Amino acid sequence: MYIIFLICLISTILIFKLYKSSHVKPHLPPTPFRLPIIGHLHLLSPLPHQSLHNLSIKYGPLFRLFLGSTPCVVASSPEIAKEIFKTHDDAFLNRPHNSIAEYIAYGGKGFIFAPYGPYWKFLKKIIMSQLLNGKTLDILLPVRRDEINRFINYLSQKAKEGKSVELEGALMKLTSNVISRMFMSKRCSEEEDESRDITKIVTEAGEIVGKFNVSDHMWFCKYLDLQGFGKVSKDVHSRLDALMERIMMEHEEIRKHEKGEVKDLLNILIDISEDDSMEIKLNRENMKAFILDIFAAGTDTSAITVEWALAELINHPSVMKKAIEEIEQVVGKNRLLQESDIPNLPYLQAIVKESLRLHPTAPLILRSSTQDCIVGSYRIAANTTTLVNVWSLGRDPFHWESPLEFMPERFEEKQLDVRGQHFQLLPFGSGRRMCPGTSLGLLMVHVTLGVMIQCFEWKAGENGNLTSVDMEEGIGITLPRANPLVCVPVARLDPIPLPSNS
Repeated sequence: MYIIFLICLISTILIFKLYKSSHVKPHLPPTPFRLPIIGHLHLLSPLPHQSLHNLSIKYGPLFRLFLGSTPCVVASSPEIAKEIFKTHDDAFLNRPHNSIAEYIAYGGKGFIFAPYGPYWKFLKKIIMSQLLNGKTLDILLPVRRDEINRFINYLSQKAKEGKSVELEGALMKLTSNVISRMFMSKRCSEEEDESRDITKIVTEAGEIVGKFNVSDHMWFCKYLDLQGFGKVSKDVHSRLDALMERIMMEHEEIRKHEKGEVKDLLNILIDISEDDSMEIKLNRENMKAFILDIFAAGTDTSAITVEWALAELINHPSVMKKAIEEIEQVVGKNRLLQESDIPNLPYLQAIVKESLRLHPTAPLILRSSTQDCIVGSYRIAANTTTLVNVWSLGRDPFHWESPLEFMPERFEEKQLDVRGQHFQLLPFGSGRRMCPGTSLGLLMVHVTLGVMIQCFEWKAGENGNLTSVDMEEGIGITLPRANPLVCVPVARLDPIPLPSNS
């Protein structure tokens, strides 16, 4: 009897343990030791994507941090990114709270910071169906072509004078003028009054938004402006709002006297605001926030991507040579490369993909969880800030051979795109909140880089005497270079085949 009782007791204990283990709640992701008050802030460097990448090597592809009192998780592998953006996309559709961004961006009324819901869906709908659809981009093709011609003309003059070009500034001017003309039919670089240059004010806004605001992450500082960011943001918002109001009033005045075909994106936006059949009525602040989004997302990102790509080509002359040979074979020497040529230039496309892999202009994608969910067998609670480290995804050794090397040929073997379906390569994000301007951005990057190497050789340095350039990353939310790329352009084509009216 004693033996039978003992066997029954042991069996009962084992069954209870098995039942309990099968019903254990998923545990939290691993986390480093944290300090009181500041949490894990001491572990982050001025280049947080690099710090988080190093931490992922120790703590795994999904780990937990506290930025002050703000709970966060960091995703660093394509598998975890896929769960976040595809399997659990419904749970990660909001942006984390950023009081400065929300204030400058009219209370989050623009596309970038608006919470997911009917209003955000409406904004996405009008972006994809009217503002940035293929038809509208085709209508505004002459604007982009003219600005590229002006840019090449500027570089040609520098080549004749034997002078160097600081490419970050030159490329920023190009992309700013493209966005400015597409949106409001005006070149921002021609504004003599700096208060009317929207790109300069937007750059200021981006700088303040990208800084770590103690008030957002330490509960006892919530109503204190310890760093003075609140005061600065009010000044930026005031100047930005005055400029937006001026731009809209000018457009409205012109519309009173000119009827006919749409000339720019702002006209389309105003038409939408005046359309009573729309399910949501856009007011003035909605439109101002939207204008800000377009300039914030469309200017420095394309310029920085081209700058990184050209730097890589200078450091890899064999890749440069192969790209030039492809362009000469497809385009020739008697005309400039056009947007319509891009599908026939697979190696140029591979160069852009490889540059975006190593130098994504959005190295960290931020989301905020709206509900509890299980990711990678770990529990992520609602209201957790989620950082997907795109910079890490592009360096994952399980998905990329020799991940630190610049090898465009890898994309001749792997048919990968950058539109959010391949989770080891997410320069534009993924899921419902991925960048809606991807098509426009890729057009600008491919054409700009293509014509630059078609028309010129690039000698690095002020005097063109450097054989290579450094690849150190700078501080900023769009991953700029630490040291701007300075080169002397030398004409490859003589004469450069510019239209006579450029």
